[in-house]
Amino acid sequence: QVQLVESGGGLVQAGGSLRLSCAASGSIFSIYAMGWYRQAPGKHRELVAAITSGGSTNYADSVKGRFTISRDNAKNTVYLQMNSLKPEDTAVYYCRARWGKFDYWGQGTQVTVSS
Repeated sequence: QVQLVESGGGLVQAGGSLRLSCAASGSIFSIYAMGWYRQAPGKHRELVAAITSGGSTNYADSVKGRFTISRDNAKNTVYLQMNSLKPEDTAVYYCRARWGKFDYWGQGTQVTVSS
């Protein structure tokens, strides 16, 4: 069992930055592929960025060049650095951990970008 707790969300003006954190507990963090997803009102949840256990990353086209995902296995934490934020980045951001058949989600953190 893995518990995921996101933090770092908030209200920011367009062009600003936020760093989200997702702290994991309860299992061997380093083996999990980790991802950040977001869901805006009335829209489906979508992948924002992901990082494998080996450190390979991929990003949604809409955030490439602005967002960076990273992980610190010593701290059992995955981060999402978000720069040059836009109003369309407004959403609830969720952390996800996957390994084999195991699949866990955090409770989400709200990010609101004002124009």
